[in-house]
Amino acid sequence: MGLAEIVQEQIKALPEGQVKEVLDFIGYLKSRQEQTQWSDLMQAQEKSLTNVWDNPDDEVWNHV
Repeated sequence: MGLAEIVQEQIKALPEGQVKEVLDFIGYLKSRQEQTQWSDLMQAQEKSLTNVWDNPDDEVWNHV
């Protein structure tokens, strides 16, 4: 039996209120994973655009 099947069996034994809590927790885990992926992407973009953003010609935009 795989891990997913074990989790399914455990959830079947829970009262509905606790199943809703498990579902909420799954949503939280997915949200956290997506947030981490976006954070990684943003950091990669920031590093590649540093030379574009940080140059004397664009100094006027630093205080906007």
